[in-house]
Amino acid sequence: MDCEGQRNPKLSKRDKKLLRKQNKARHTLLRHEGIESVSHATQNLVVANGGLGNGVHREKLLCLLEKCGIVKNLSMPPNKPYCFVRYETVEDAKRAYTTLSGQEIISHDSNQSISLYLNFVERVHSEDCAPPPLPPGLIVIEDFVTADMEESLLQSIDWSTDKENETAEKSLKHRRVKHYGFEFRYDNNNVDKDKPLPGGFPEICSTVLDKVLAQGLLQFRPDQLTVNQYEPGQGIPPHIDTHSAFEDGLASLSLGAQIVMDFKHPDGRIAAVMLPRRSLLVMTGESRYLWSHGITPRKFDLVQVSEGPKSGTISVDAGDLTLNKRGTRTSFTFRKVRQTPCNCAHASVCDSQKSQQKDNSPSIPDSNTNASKLEKEYVHQVYEEIAAHFSSTRHTPWPRIFQFLNALPKGSLVADIGCGNGKYLGAGKQLYMVGCDRSRSLVDICGKKNFEAFVGDALSIPLRSATFDAVISIAVIHHFSTEERRLAAISELARLLRPGGTALIYVWAMEQEYKKQKSKYLKENRDDKVAPGGVPDGPTETLLERRALDSSQGAACSGRAMSDLRDKACRSNEGVNPRLPVHTNRTAFDAQDVLVPWHLKSGNKTKGGQTGNTLPVCGLDGQRDGSAVFHRYYHVYCEGELEAACKKLSNTRVQQSYHDQGNWCVVLEKLSHLAELN
Repeated sequence: MDCEGQRNPKLSKRDKKLLRKQNKARHTLLRHEGIESVSHATQNLVVANGGLGNGVHREKLLCLLEKCGIVKNLSMPPNKPYCFVRYETVEDAKRAYTTLSGQEIISHDSNQSISLYLNFVERVHSEDCAPPPLPPGLIVIEDFVTADMEESLLQSIDWSTDKENETAEKSLKHRRVKHYGFEFRYDNNNVDKDKPLPGGFPEICSTVLDKVLAQGLLQFRPDQLTVNQYEPGQGIPPHIDTHSAFEDGLASLSLGAQIVMDFKHPDGRIAAVMLPRRSLLVMTGESRYLWSHGITPRKFDLVQVSEGPKSGTISVDAGDLTLNKRGTRTSFTFRKVRQTPCNCAHASVCDSQKSQQKDNSPSIPDSNTNASKLEKEYVHQVYEEIAAHFSSTRHTPWPRIFQFLNALPKGSLVADIGCGNGKYLGAGKQLYMVGCDRSRSLVDICGKKNFEAFVGDALSIPLRSATFDAVISIAVIHHFSTEERRLAAISELARLLRPGGTALIYVWAMEQEYKKQKSKYLKENRDDKVAPGGVPDGPTETLLERRALDSSQGAACSGRAMSDLRDKACRSNEGVNPRLPVHTNRTAFDAQDVLVPWHLKSGNKTKGGQTGNTLPVCGLDGQRDGSAVFHRYYHVYCEGELEAACKKLSNTRVQQSYHDQGNWCVVLEKLSHLAELN
């Protein structure tokens, strides 16, 4: 580090280059990860570019580190391009710092050489984390078939090109697939129940199914089989098998290689489940109907080092993870075609029940009275009930909003209208900030954080006009259900501003994919909340090569395809009081006025102190699985719509309009009377 250079000012050209890169790695870790290095020697080191996210294998790195002394702990956080090592003595750590910095190691996934850069830290960042439980209704049985049976099953599948297989491979380039009994159609995610396929199952499958039924793993004999073959680097997107297509319960054999399958609950819980070679996965009930499952396309999985059962969920313990190279895996998935509509306990994700719910969903309001009633039932009341869970998911200020607040002069008076749990009230340390929200429960949370906040309506804010230097309204105005009420809310923000003051407005965007960049909403929180097991494929990305994506994008036209989508959405809202569709979370919007589900996480209590599924709330989708689902009204904005609304105000001008991670954003300036006259 710098102190080393001061002690030995006559460094060689090579040593100077190494020192520059070492310092660059140190600054990058601080800027992007919040990891602070120290200038004095300690027992602990952070190893930049020596992480699982770079494809560095634990055993290979540990072997290198142990050449310098006794390693007490090696912590490798999942998906990160760095790791932490703790040596038994400071002298061992100093030896590693001196000899290993700049040394190259081969990436396990790309065979590229990576240079390691070490810096001292005060402590090793490590947490002991027990593996999460399996999703309810999911079991994994190891060694369900023998090695000989595995070979016979694999030999029973004829992958030679025929008309049927050729069609399937054209539509599923990411894996090979064959269907037996009934063809699963990927164009409508269902089966044609009146057109069974000729030939039936491969004969050897009868032995497997007899064993499944004998052990009581399924309550019926499957009549549909899908065989998928995955090469390393291939996968299948997260999905829930169509409710109306198949009965409750499926059984899937993993042959040829093991795999990590990622499961996710709508409330955000994740579980990465190891499926060993020759194991049988059985999914019934909640795991079959509510949790999505998928296989991330990658060539390596993160697995646990410690001994124990081969199957089960993968821990996120950074001290117990390593890489495992994938092999060619073939899955045999057995299901029973459903002949009657599904009436499961998970209506929010059930296509059978969703079609029945369309007639029961509220209509787009045609009057101010109906709009007020809709917002009370599907916005105000819902946020009162989900406040605690909602607050637990809102903790990190968005960078561009933070930049807006940070650029204000010291001592500015700022109002946060729709402040929620006060996430931004504490962002401007040198500002005087006050918050307003319609939810008493969220305002109470602000009070517990010692923030100044009060209960108020964004259409009639009890604050003095022309008083504030700045106003922010983040993800609020899209909850108003008519154009007139949305414009009135914007007008209220302008009323609060002094001449020259600015307002920052964020609303959800119809365009969740903009300029070929998917929003975080569509990416399903791929960063810190990704299920363990992910390793990036392709060229190895070293820490020194990482660049933050610039999410600030102008409001230029996003292409003919998006224009067509907007036209379709706008047409879908035409007609006399059309019903509001229920949006499927983490997917692109196909209508502007929608109900967006909020899955109350199990264990969270509602305002009344009870779990959400017991409350007769109009915005609540009654569940029988212990996980309540509330519906919130949203009007998602098309490109240019927010800016056009702001331009209808006579006393303001739009300073800036941009797209930020699935939101349309406007910076609005309050004009002086003189400017208005001009």
